[in-house]
Amino acid sequence: MVEPTSTVLDIKALFHKSNPKWYPARQSLHLDPKSKSLRDEEILQTLPVGTTASFYFSDLGAQVAWGTVFLTECVGPLLMYLMFYFRLPFIYNSKYDFTTSKHWVVHLACMCHSFHYIKRILETLFVHRISHGTMPLRNIFKNCGYYWCFAAWMAYYINHPLYTPAFYGQQQVKSGLYTFLFCQLGNFSTHVVLRNVKTPGSKVKKIPYPTKNPFTWIFALVSCPNYTYELGTWLGFTVMTQCVPVAFFTIVGFVQMTIWAKGKHRGYVKEFRDYPTLRSSIIPFIL
Repeated sequence: MVEPTSTVLDIKALFHKSNPKWYPARQSLHLDPKSKSLRDEEILQTLPVGTTASFYFSDLGAQVAWGTVFLTECVGPLLMYLMFYFRLPFIYNSKYDFTTSKHWVVHLACMCHSFHYIKRILETLFVHRISHGTMPLRNIFKNCGYYWCFAAWMAYYINHPLYTPAFYGQQQVKSGLYTFLFCQLGNFSTHVVLRNVKTPGSKVKKIPYPTKNPFTWIFALVSCPNYTYELGTWLGFTVMTQCVPVAFFTIVGFVQMTIWAKGKHRGYVKEFRDYPTLRSSIIPFIL
């Protein structure tokens, strides 16, 4: 017997007591086998049930904290890239072991790549407020495989002894660098806004709005400007390095971020009746 004011999380806690194997984060409860999983914060008396209710249980599998996944998928590319930059043995011809490139853009690219992932690590530790506590353990292998392999692929070619710098020289490199830095600042600024609209320990959603920071004004036009700036970051890195693997990583990332942005945009529109109608998902007025 439970109180009508009990939450779904309370039900999960009770289930966990009698079945220690299935801790709350691993449980998914449904009112119907084909219905969506109930949210932890939902209250029993608000659900479309009578005085008695049957819940359908499904096992989400072993879980891991989102923060752990974010840190692992960022630390890997950072170290992976540096292995190629310092030309550790068994990567290139042995005569190039521990040598350095004669092209300044190679060193610049290493600094930018390292800066990007160090920034992501620090944001994970000190900025992001993650509403979802865990994700399936299998995702850590998928996510890390994606980031680590792409980092190794692009690093192999950018740091290769036969690497050829950008066709248009310093002008192209500087254009890519300025774009990269501008978008990194913009990405950080939007992450701060998203942090501030979330109350610690709460899953209540609020509409993010632009602040006095000019980098956040793009919130007036898109729902997920953090993805917009992330796309710009890798476009800048592509222009700077003129490397095909980087361009491919940018394209794949753009497709994935567009899917995420569209999903979040639909969620905003569905949840908030007063949601700004001018906003697009990721690219102003286009997508």
